Amino acid sequence: MDSRIRDVLETYHVMIHEEQKRPRELSPGGRDGGQDRRLRAVGKETGQFINILARSLKKPVILELGTSFGYSGIWLAEAARATGGKLITMELHEYKAAYAKEMAAKAGLADWIDFRIGDAVQMIGQLTETVDFVLVDLWKDLYLPCLEAFYPRLNDGAIVVADNMLRPGDENVKQYGTAIRAKPGITSVLLPVGSGIEVSRFNA
Repeated sequence: MDSRIRDVLETYHVMIHEEQKRPRELSPGGRDGGQDRRLRAVGKETGQFINILARSLKKPVILELGTSFGYSGIWLAEAARATGGKLITMELHEYKAAYAKEMAAKAGLADWIDFRIGDAVQMIGQLTETVDFVLVDLWKDLYLPCLEAFYPRLNDGAIVVADNMLRPGDENVKQYGTAIRAKPGITSVLLPVGSGIEVSRFNA
């Protein structure tokens, strides 16, 4: 990992640290399209983990559901560059994707990222590519609809990682965990990395 990428990740790490120190009421969130400035980043441990997983694949098409401000995309794009693959990242809000693009350019990774703006479920349905790696990290009520959309597009050996799976009382993540484990060809394990990740592999 070169110095440009390390510098960009360090910028994010400072932002994440500052965000964690602020009371939630000073860090507004939501789907309002302009007031949500929280990174909601996966964190360094999860970032390193998904980078390792994606790097294990050869020329992978990587699909990220939930660009946000671009932190996890740096880890995934670095893996794409290292393996000859590419990252397709989907985000509802253009202002978030714009920041992510700026940071990707600073990291020297822009050429490996295809930014797409809009409704994730619809955009998955419009994909012409099949995929080798999926990161699911968007609004939790979209986990299950996204799963139903991307599952038919998984290549043999594809890896799927869903973040925030150890959220107490969240029925959406419970439903996702149950649903993906019921899919034909899927083996899956819940790991206590970061805020909990469900790691699944598809074998046709």
